[in-house]
Parts: sequence; C-alpha cells; structure tokens
Amino acid sequence: MNLAFVESPVQLLNVLEWTHAMGGGDPAATTVVVLPPVDPMSRGQLRRMAELARDEGITVRWQEARGESGAPLKALRALTGLVRRADHIVIGDPFSRYVQLLLTLVRAPRLTVVDDGTATMEFVAQLARGERLVRWHRRGRKGPRELVLAPVTATARRRFTPTANRTVEVFTAMPVQAPPGITVTANDFSWTRTRFGPPRISKGADLVGTSLVETGVVDPVPYQEAVAALARTHGATRYFAHRRESAEKLHALEAATGLEIVRPDLPLELIARRGPIGRTVLSFPSTVVHTLPLALAGTGVKVAVCDIAPEWLRDTASPRAQGFLSGVTETARDVQRLAPWRVTAVTAEG
Repeated sequence: MNLAFVESPVQLLNVLEWTHAMGGGDPAATTVVVLPPVDPMSRGQLRRMAELARDEGITVRWQEARGESGAPLKALRALTGLVRRADHIVIGDPFSRYVQLLLTLVRAPRLTVVDDGTATMEFVAQLARGERLVRWHRRGRKGPRELVLAPVTATARRRFTPTANRTVEVFTAMPVQAPPGITVTANDFSWTRTRFGPPRISKGADLVGTSLVETGVVDPVPYQEAVAALARTHGATRYFAHRRESAEKLHALEAATGLEIVRPDLPLELIARRGPIGRTVLSFPSTVVHTLPLALAGTGVKVAVCDIAPEWLRDTASPRAQGFLSGVTETARDVQRLAPWRVTAVTAEG
C-alpha cells in the first residue's frame, strides 16, 4: 500500500502527478491522508483537490491534526496502524514537524518526497550538506519547541537517508542535485496536461501573488509598489492571490492598483491550464517559475519573473533569504535573471 501525507493543495496535486507518472499503477493502492491547516483558503483548496483525487480512484482520508486541544495525539493514534502497514510512504512536506513525528513510526522500505514547491530545493540541499532540516525563511534560532523536537527531527532526517533496506526518491519539477543514493524523478505535470486544457488565452497579462510578506521576508510597501509597477508596465488586469495572503494586504493592493483580486479554488497550475489565462503571467521568484512552463507547455503562454531587490527584505528576514530567492530565479528553465522592476519572459514550449 502507498500511503501519502499532504498538508497543502500543491502537495496533493503532486501526489496525483506521482501516481500518474508511476505508469499504469492501481490508483486504489494509494491512500492519501490530508492533514489540513487551519486557514480557510488552504482547507477549501484541499477539499477541491481531494475531490479530484477521489475521481482518480484514490482513497482520501481527512484527518484533523491541528486546532483543538488533543488533536495531534488523537490523529497520531488514529494513523499509527496505517503507517506501520504501508510499504511505500509518500510525503509532501519533509519540514513538517507532524510528518516528522509520523516518520518515526515508519517501517516501509520505500520513501518518496513529492514537491512542496521551492521548499524542495532547500530540503535536498540541506540533505546534501548534512544540515538539520529548517525552512529557508526561518532565522534558524533554536527555541524551546525546537529543542524538544530535535530528537524527532534527527530521526526523520535518518529516514531520508537510503540504506540497504530502504530506498528514497524525490519526485520534483525543481532543479535539484540529490545526495548519492537518492533517486530523482522528474515531474513534468503530465497528469495536469492530460486532464485539463488546453486553455483559452486572453490578451494582456495576469499577475501571481506571493506570501513573502506574510512569512516576514519582504516589506509590504515595496511589494505593493512592485505589483503596481508590473501591472502598469504589462497591462495586467488580474492578481491571483496566494492562499496565505492576508485579506488586509489584498484589499490594499486592489485599492492601489485597480487589479481584480482572484482567490483561486485550486492550485494555479490547474487554474492556468483550465484557462482563460493571460498571454503573459507575471511572477516574483516562486514555485510557478518552474511549474507553469511545464503545465502550459506548447501553449505559447509566457511566464515573466521579477526578482526581489535586497532593499525589499525586512530586517527580520533570514540571512539566507536573498540567496535562496535569487537561486529560484537563476535555476528556472530558460530564465535570464534581471534586476528588479524588469522582467524576463519564458515561452512555455514543449
């Protein structure tokens, strides 16, 4: 049995891509456990993705593990039997403390990590450098919670190390160089292209939002100014909000730019593939720089990337933030890195 753990809509999308890429495997052999976050946007998108997964014949189990008191331990008890019976574990977020806790129970001989966006790049890099697992936008300080969970994180990290009795795979659309022994399988979004589209392409441009303000990386003032400048320069009319963007920030953007704010009910790769979508899609350094050219291959849609200037960063941003964001742009397929306020276009060719 394949047992997958996902906490975001993108992770569930990439589990669907992984099952499709397996090549004729029985979808009923895969069970996806959804560990939903508390924010309504993520939960809504996850429910829509769960419907698509069930349509594919995959079993989906919705397991609350956050929010009310006692939920984490209750969920752990409920999932222990499933975890121990599985012979292939698939996870979407190796940085998740809850998933790391579940990994301490794993006996399966096969482990696969599917994309959680650009975080996959940092995950593989940390494995290669032998570092502890920590999200790139965190400053890296060890608080009381991190100290208590350190043994759990260390055990989980060992699970990501191949042994004579365990294989480890990374299924990704990101440009990564895995440590020796880890198999990297390319995610080309063939399931998305098979099930959706091709899209109707509208004139003008669409702009993709980012949660860099919400995660404490970018200051909101230069971000709003950058969005306004991009919209004016490229004739953008719609702004596809990231599921973690705050309502207050989005209201301010709408008032300042006149953009139509769209809160997608599915990951952007599916929204774009269904259409309509602008002839140019504008983005800051993010996952879509890598995934949209794959999902929109052959359509002629261009993905344009505006880099993040160092002066946009908050004082509280991680010292690694600038380098990581620059790397996201530099490693995107056929993308030339340009200075902020300018963009470079990538044609989504096959």
